[in-house]
Amino acid sequence: MSEKNKPSFYKEVRKQFPEVFTAVENLGTTLRTAGPLDEKTSQLIQLAAAAAGQSEGSVSSHTRRAVQAGATPEEITHTLLLLVSTIGFPQTMAAMYWATEVLGTKSKSKKCK
Repeated sequence: MSEKNKPSFYKEVRKQFPEVFTAVENLGTTLRTAGPLDEKTSQLIQLAAAAAGQSEGSVSSHTRRAVQAGATPEEITHTLLLLVSTIGFPQTMAAMYWATEVLGTKSKSKKCK
């Protein structure tokens, strides 16, 4: 994610502890390149884990990263939909909502009368 897209709190803490953030980023890169999975698959797996952990920030981040790695909105949606039987319907719907906010595919809801 580009620096401009990162939340201001993230930027503040990163400025305070740059060596920690560098180490975490290096660990992530090392883990993703340690095996046979490609970048897109790795990001989709991390997206699913973020959804399971109900981390809105991580779901948003890994949605962006998955798109950058070549994932389509349909692949992202399917990745999350697969979680219904594992993490539950409400948790999955929350993660799908967060992902659609990033993807810009959130449908406009109609007001109830």
